[in-house]
Amino acid sequence: MNGKEKDLLVKAKQILSHNWKDGFTVPTNRLYPFQWNWDSGFVSMGFGHFNLDHAMNELASLFSGQWRNGMVPHIIFHSEKEKTYFPNYDFWKANVNAGAPNKPKTSGITQPPVHGFILEQLLLQHPKEEKLIAFAKILFSKIVDSHRFFYQYRDPNREGLTFIFHPWESGRDNSPLWDESMDRIVIDYKKLPKYVRRDTSLADPSERPTSEQYDRYVYLLELGKKHKYDGEGIAEESPFLIQDSLINAILIKSNQSLINIGKQLNLDTGELKEWQSQSKKAYKQKLWNKELGCFTTYDLRGEHQILHKEIGGIFPIFAEIPTKRQAKKINDYLVDLHNRKYYICPSFDVDSPLFDSKRYWRGPIWPQMNWMIYHGLKAYGYDKTAKIVRKDLMELVQKLGFYEYFESQKSIVKTINKGYGGDSFSWTASSIIDFIYNP
Repeated sequence: MNGKEKDLLVKAKQILSHNWKDGFTVPTNRLYPFQWNWDSGFVSMGFGHFNLDHAMNELASLFSGQWRNGMVPHIIFHSEKEKTYFPNYDFWKANVNAGAPNKPKTSGITQPPVHGFILEQLLLQHPKEEKLIAFAKILFSKIVDSHRFFYQYRDPNREGLTFIFHPWESGRDNSPLWDESMDRIVIDYKKLPKYVRRDTSLADPSERPTSEQYDRYVYLLELGKKHKYDGEGIAEESPFLIQDSLINAILIKSNQSLINIGKQLNLDTGELKEWQSQSKKAYKQKLWNKELGCFTTYDLRGEHQILHKEIGGIFPIFAEIPTKRQAKKINDYLVDLHNRKYYICPSFDVDSPLFDSKRYWRGPIWPQMNWMIYHGLKAYGYDKTAKIVRKDLMELVQKLGFYEYFESQKSIVKTINKGYGGDSFSWTASSIIDFIYNP
């Protein structure tokens, strides 16, 4: 660990400690004042290196909002007094579903299920820690329940691939992947509830989703309420019905981690193995696109692959889904981006007219994605490319700060002095902490 890395480590730990709110961690203090689902997974991993109690409390706090059907919501509203965020708990009205908890209040959708592989990371950090092992045995069944939710409520064709009905569930809110499906939505503005966005008053509007996109987000939120956030009714009506490459790959990765944990702790994994076998087979058969040289997302309503090259399509290396030949194509693509003076990995195809290196998921670099892609590359033996992915994130944070996401064009990075989105961001700090402890 060199001097620069020591300084980054100190700052990263300070950020997590500062964003800790007596039982859970906010992504960043002003822009996101509650607990977010997959953010908390990465936060737990970061805390695991220097405060195991916080790491366990982070996950326990998140799962305190789990619904009876197994769903872990994408936001847990631990405070009902905080009014600086939209949509707040009172707009979601999650209690239209009888299985939603009354306290804490939650949103009505979910996010990528990272918690299986995060729990495995904690056990790898502390393999003999008895309090963690006891905690893992309790959390294990709750995570299995959350996976069962995807297979029971979000897989109407029982093919082993889960669907999302809202872009926010994907974690990649405004990706161009969703443009075609979102354009199907015809809004009756007389019926659309009035709302006031808060994010554009706290962050640069040029870095956030557009007003037109937000109207459609609210439309889908209202559709969810109408069907009590139940998968069957939504599957029948929603114009946005997507089998997302990223969320399904993360589900597969976490399935495998739970199988590994079950073997270690002598826990039942029979159901997990059945899900895993079906999901991996369906993923390989349905989502690979030979011409693009990557995996794709599938539009269930339009019944076709969504033909864009983006980060969710190269991400499956983290779940060890690709064949060796497919992994080579993905690695070659990343190396080419590096040679063309891009930081890797941009969240969208740099050669597409839809690429925007500043606007959220339409092109910037995302820290937690670099962390996962780094480990995927290493799993396939592409250590040289993995080192570039790690180095790129470390360099961006050193130069631009602990922001939510970053510019992907090196020529532009030379002209700016800060990243994009929220500052002092928790998953950025956690990714840096793990990179430093596990180079």
